[in-house]
Amino acid sequence: MKSRGAAIKERLARLAEAVGQVTIMEVCGTHTANIRRFGIPDLLPDTIRLISGPGCPVCVTPQQDIAAALFLAERKGIIFTTFGDMMRVPCGERSLYSLYEQGKDLRIVTSPLDALRMARENPQAQVVYFGIGFETTAPLTAALVEAADECGVQNLSVLSVHKTVPQALRQLLKSGSKIDALLCPGHVAAIIGARGFSFVPDQLMLPAVVAGFEADDIVAALFGIIQLLRKGETRCVNMYPRAVTEAGNREALSLLNKVFEPCDARWRGLGEIEGSGLRLKGRYKQFDAALRFEIKADEIEEAKNCICGRILCGERVPADCLNFGTACTPDRPLGACMVSAEGTCAAHYRYGGDNNGCKEE
Repeated sequence: MKSRGAAIKERLARLAEAVGQVTIMEVCGTHTANIRRFGIPDLLPDTIRLISGPGCPVCVTPQQDIAAALFLAERKGIIFTTFGDMMRVPCGERSLYSLYEQGKDLRIVTSPLDALRMARENPQAQVVYFGIGFETTAPLTAALVEAADECGVQNLSVLSVHKTVPQALRQLLKSGSKIDALLCPGHVAAIIGARGFSFVPDQLMLPAVVAGFEADDIVAALFGIIQLLRKGETRCVNMYPRAVTEAGNREALSLLNKVFEPCDARWRGLGEIEGSGLRLKGRYKQFDAALRFEIKADEIEEAKNCICGRILCGERVPADCLNFGTACTPDRPLGACMVSAEGTCAAHYRYGGDNNGCKEE
């Protein structure tokens, strides 16, 4: 009797015969990590190629924004708060973690509201929260700002480098990228709704599937994509209905739109993208760290031979990098894609390349 994996591989191969060579981009960093962790590349026929896109918020945060964070974190009287992954992103010879080792007051938070508590407990200090992430985490930052405003807390500000996914995909896929279909992020879709990715078939003429994150979710989504390609259909199909609706989370979107407004933003690898960032608006501008402090940050180049930007565009894979697995590892990352668990390089290092051979326990 065939194993379940062998049966899946055989069925995918049969379905893919009529389609030919196919390149599918998974947009979400959690998909990238789980595809490797579950060994899904081993189930795919040679004609189906999976590549990673700009779906890791830590990875797409450019050197310019990291340098701004370093500038603020170095200042006397500032408590700089951030999620843990950002601590280790290299910026030249430095990182937020290196400042922590030097005695600067940097604190890891598990929720943006931790920063509000710290601001209340330390009224003599200025508390800066480093707001990163896509539509998934931006409403949490909005909740922080709204709560600070309602409580009259004045010693809190946000360095917002939040970004929105659809604008980045539009730019990436309009630039001649050889992508045949998209595996869309379930986390982002849970906020903006499945219809938030309707532009993929409507404007870019590509099929797309919104997927969950378990092995069965991802495999089912790949079957769905191949079926769409076989039929020549350009639609966006929601295959994560237990978490994603067509309209999304209206309460989260309402809060997001109340506190933030779109702005241009720079992405690692993609450059500046119009309307792809989020900045505080109206009365909430008083909490904008970029306006409260005069930030002076030099432009820092990427590490020599680092191709993280090209990996985020789907142009290269980690094995193409001269540093991968030697000069650049999770213990001593040279590029942002090796830092976060959602980073493509970190996932390939931990779980292996296309043959899924693990490089560490």
